[in-house]
Amino acid sequence: MPPVRGRMSFNTPLAPYTWLRVGGAAQVLFLPKDVADLSRFLGALPSDIPVQILGAASNVIVRDGGLPGVTVRLTPAFGKVEALPNNQIRAGAAALDQTVAKKAAAAGIAGLEFYAGIPGTIGGALRMNAGCYGGETKDILVEARAIDRQGRICVMPLSEFGYAYRHSDAPDELIFIDALFQGTADNSEAITSRMDAITARREDSQPIREKTGGSTFKNPDQTQSGGRGAWKVIDDAGGRGFTVGGAKMSEKHCNFMINTGDASAGDLETLGDTIREKVKTSQGVDLHWEIKRIGVK
Repeated sequence: MPPVRGRMSFNTPLAPYTWLRVGGAAQVLFLPKDVADLSRFLGALPSDIPVQILGAASNVIVRDGGLPGVTVRLTPAFGKVEALPNNQIRAGAAALDQTVAKKAAAAGIAGLEFYAGIPGTIGGALRMNAGCYGGETKDILVEARAIDRQGRICVMPLSEFGYAYRHSDAPDELIFIDALFQGTADNSEAITSRMDAITARREDSQPIREKTGGSTFKNPDQTQSGGRGAWKVIDDAGGRGFTVGGAKMSEKHCNFMINTGDASAGDLETLGDTIREKVKTSQGVDLHWEIKRIGVK
């Protein structure tokens, strides 16, 4: 491994880093000290060594065989959030979405309220066009900065992301380091009130007190599903409360998987694939994973 100023460890268990609390070890886990440290490391790392970025891991299953190569987890140095003139916000990729929403509200910048309902980081939001309750990342993004495998810093404007529903065309090799968002002026109290409503709606409808992640599946094609969302087709297929080993589809919101205590990553992935098969067989509807599955089975 190239020399670093941050922290590096070997054969490090990743389950404690993930919301679902499952998964194997990272062959190498690197926590860079700052942008310069990460840039130099990537520039010196042999190109045949795989690199995987791990954010808040709220929508990730790390498989039981772990992650080969280098896993990069951004440190608080990548989590700064700053309100700028002209109703703009610059946020580090490691900043929690909810923190960014609160910072924007305090500055009287509207448009980022939906981030209050997303349990992830800005890096993940950029990668998957994260959104909820009527808002998406593509609605507010101006540009983002990233580091490529050669250690070069590049700027990506919104037009280069190729955003679609829970999808971007951003190259997998890029590690995002920060983003610039555009909001609109509004009263801080009014913004906070809208955020509180989103938070209350999420707490009322989702199993956030459990070992869970984000939505398991994307909403299906509306023509194919007859206008039903993912939770509804799962429910109609008998998926609510369905269990595989220690993994269970939530009874509160059946598009969320729960680790009931002793689930393996294999249990969770098998549960998801079984639900997809049940929905396809019973209703002819294709469900596509929203949770990422990474690593070796």
